[in-house]
Amino acid sequence: MKVAIGGVVHETNTFSNVPSTLDLFQSWEWDHGEVVLSRNRKVRNFLGGMVDRAEELGIELLPTFSTFAYPAGTITHETYERMKNELLEGLRLAKDADAICLALHGAGVAEGVDDLEGDLLAAVRGVVGYDIPLVVTLDLHANMTPKMVEEADALLGVHLYPHVDCYERGLEAIDVASKMVAGEWKPTMHLTRLPLLIPTSATHHFPANEINEACWAWEKEENVIDCAFFHGFPYTDIPELGVAVLTVTNNDSELARKVSEDVAKLVWRHRDDFELIMPTPAEGIAQALATEGMPIVINETSDNPGGGTPGDGTHLLRAMLDAQLTNACFGYMYDPEVVQQAFAAGVGATLEISLGGKTDHLHGEPLEVTAYVKALTDGKFVATTPMGQGARIDYGKSVRLQIGGVDVLVCSVKSQVLDEQIFQLHGIDVTRYKIVALKSSTHFRAAFEPISAKVITVDSPGLTTLNFRFFQYKRANRPLYPLDPITDPTLPQLTRK
Repeated sequence: MKVAIGGVVHETNTFSNVPSTLDLFQSWEWDHGEVVLSRNRKVRNFLGGMVDRAEELGIELLPTFSTFAYPAGTITHETYERMKNELLEGLRLAKDADAICLALHGAGVAEGVDDLEGDLLAAVRGVVGYDIPLVVTLDLHANMTPKMVEEADALLGVHLYPHVDCYERGLEAIDVASKMVAGEWKPTMHLTRLPLLIPTSATHHFPANEINEACWAWEKEENVIDCAFFHGFPYTDIPELGVAVLTVTNNDSELARKVSEDVAKLVWRHRDDFELIMPTPAEGIAQALATEGMPIVINETSDNPGGGTPGDGTHLLRAMLDAQLTNACFGYMYDPEVVQQAFAAGVGATLEISLGGKTDHLHGEPLEVTAYVKALTDGKFVATTPMGQGARIDYGKSVRLQIGGVDVLVCSVKSQVLDEQIFQLHGIDVTRYKIVALKSSTHFRAAFEPISAKVITVDSPGLTTLNFRFFQYKRANRPLYPLDPITDPTLPQLTRK
């Protein structure tokens, strides 16, 4: 048996003023052929799961093309056409494949293409036809569309947030494809979409945990292959926006409909339980200082680069400096200009710098501060977080500055903080600090909750704020709760397969 694999992954924040260009994708991941296998083997991500399971089962892999870029604004037309053509050419070369497994996201948007994944899958079908099994893994934050369901044989969504089960979805994709090729399974899907936006909601917290339990209870039923609660990506202004439930069964369309609608009704009953009102940075710092134990982790959810923000927002760091904190660290600010200044000056230098606030004014004005250079690094390490454990990370030239009583990390590549490795690289043991501040919404919890005394989420103006009323949705289908009052929505049967 031969399986072609590949991937195109991007989570697009259409409110961002930073377009996602070809250079951005090529700076993160732009792999062909055997490099797709070598980069992902034994790594806890979608493709890692596919590679490991196929090699375990003796399945021959035909690697095609894989690309990924960190979330940012709308993908340019040129970039999308290039990546689509690269994937299609790879599939043409893999003409002997018995099945195809692709790692996609579900919240990609390109210029003129609201449903990147649906468009991409249709293009794939244009090359390989509809007789070959096409199995796709998707992020939990996918904005699900009927077109995705129409073009794929099986869509397998991440269940957990933090996404510590991407690897398992990759394993599952190979298993489903194998059973399809063997004639044992004929996947049938049903999608139920809700007119609902929810904030970033950890799945080990209520109410998301209760909904996942309902999904998993249904998965124990005979012929239910998968039931996934898709949270949607609320920072994308497209018509088909919001929460959805997708069920995959073995050739039982009525069961798929029944399961999806049952779980969707549960989601709707909990709609108000998802709303989160978080403290401001100053309020969060006060709470942290009043809390016993250490470290207290404060996450700046409104400037989460993992959701397409600039990563150079200053609201939280400004509040930390205003509070004259000591025994505190911050990781990290994206500011290549400051990094270059620090490298030019060297360890031990004292600099007058303008830190952060360079992308826009929404996330805070630049900080005009005096900084002491404590350490310089290459920004490279191996991830230990369950989120992609084993991956080789490169944040570019990076620096540890001391500003007042706060140790501040500044890096040259934008990213949210997923584990403590970027701190350790610069000589910081986070367990010895009272306050550890970082930029992330939820993924950081996989690594930091087990080692922290408490986690405090703070919110402020930003492209990933939890307050959706901050945004002007001009294209999304309305009504959409909680932006609009809805008392009894119909759960539509959008597609059956």
